[in-house]
Amino acid sequence: MACWVLQILAQNPKLIAAILISGIGGAFQYGIQISILNAPSVFIKEMVNHTCAERYGLVLEHSQLSLIWSFIVSIYCIGGLVGSLFAGRLANKYGRKRSLQLNNLLAISGAVLMGLSKTAQSFELIMAGRFIYGINAGMGLLIHSMYLVECSPKRVRTMIGVTISLYISIGKFTGQLLGLRELLGTKNGWPWLLGFGGVTGLLQLLTLPLLPESPRYLLLMREDRQACEKAMERLWGRGQDHSSEMEDMLAEGAAQKGVRVRGVKELLTEPSVHWQLLTVLVTAATIQLCGINAVFFYGRDLFKHAGINDSQQPYIALGTGLCELLAGTISSLVIENVGKKILLSFGYLIMAGVLVLLTITLYLQSQVPWMSYCSIILIFIFIILFCSGPSATTASLPGDIFNQSFKAAAYTVNGTMMWTCLFLVGMLFPFMVDNMGYLCFLIFLAFCFGTGLFIWFSVPETRNRTVLEIDAEYRKIHSRTSFQTAPAVDTTPTAETAFLETPTGAN
Repeated sequence: MACWVLQILAQNPKLIAAILISGIGGAFQYGIQISILNAPSVFIKEMVNHTCAERYGLVLEHSQLSLIWSFIVSIYCIGGLVGSLFAGRLANKYGRKRSLQLNNLLAISGAVLMGLSKTAQSFELIMAGRFIYGINAGMGLLIHSMYLVECSPKRVRTMIGVTISLYISIGKFTGQLLGLRELLGTKNGWPWLLGFGGVTGLLQLLTLPLLPESPRYLLLMREDRQACEKAMERLWGRGQDHSSEMEDMLAEGAAQKGVRVRGVKELLTEPSVHWQLLTVLVTAATIQLCGINAVFFYGRDLFKHAGINDSQQPYIALGTGLCELLAGTISSLVIENVGKKILLSFGYLIMAGVLVLLTITLYLQSQVPWMSYCSIILIFIFIILFCSGPSATTASLPGDIFNQSFKAAAYTVNGTMMWTCLFLVGMLFPFMVDNMGYLCFLIFLAFCFGTGLFIWFSVPETRNRTVLEIDAEYRKIHSRTSFQTAPAVDTTPTAETAFLETPTGAN
């Protein structure tokens, strides 16, 4: 199956280009900004101390410096939340492709502020740059997901959706790699490190004109069949039969004929999609509350306990980043065989089991010296499970289970929940560690176990299914009576006529 998928991609170079170009200014920006602050943290704190002493004659206490540093880190999440709130509306108004182009201006602006921060001796510029980077990442991650899922043919859509999380891993790995002291993790190089996001933003800005707009957006939002067919030919190859894909889109268009684009408020109050909404809320929350941050935190302590000193820690972090990248790559090759439901459900359930074992080994490490090595092995297993399952499948899920009228609102809700939980974890996690220690894993265990069961019993498989078929499956799972799907997937010429009565001819 993996060879078959790769063969399809090799026959469609524009589709590969869409994966590469949309990713560098989308999920990549989210990933690199997550990891990029680790290496220069010492230099930034020195600048904060020096600036406050020179400007205000104030010598900061440890608690004051920690508060400023926490704000520098967490303001990125606030920016991400703001960006996710506007992403859906922007993507509907200007289109997926143009919205990605406009979003790159934010990345370049943030990079300029970061690059000038050391020269100006202003940590406020770092805060402003992090906030702008957050807006860029919040918008880019959601619009990139929307664009890529809508540009993918149904037969490889699941696999291509995994590349979204793969780009997050590539971004994290790139931030860790560039942060090494042999590269940009130095006293003079750290402003260039923080401004690297502007380089990828500029690269996407220059290359996006090579790609067409999303075919589904052109047909279902602008009702321009001619432009849709041209986009499909550019992305999926000329001279090939795309009739089944067109019929699926026409059927969805006929089903929502006369229905305007729905907003977040309407999504939250619409009974017919409340199970899809609950799926998005649960998966978006759990991706941040599954314990991955706690695992990385305890990983650093365990590596020290195993004799690895601070100077070697960046290389260990690089190793975990490479582990994430390899797990995501393997997941992209097997997901067409396994399916999203299995990867999500079993991923979370096995992660819950690993957390149980990890809690036990952490309890025993003070009594059994070699137990810390068992904990390290469990940490790597947890990271592999996370990256090959939940992380690989969650980002593109709203695009799989919602029709076009709800899709932008669904991505907005998904992003809002994800960024809110990320912010809460960043703010509350240090207090949880101080008060609960390794027992905090029990909280994350509950999220993993509960979400795994929820997905197994309440969420249908999305692989090789249209939105209408998935909607019918949701109704079947949650209905006491049998639900027939035939009327929902009508693709006769009547459906086409009902949808495309008067083409608008939009560009």
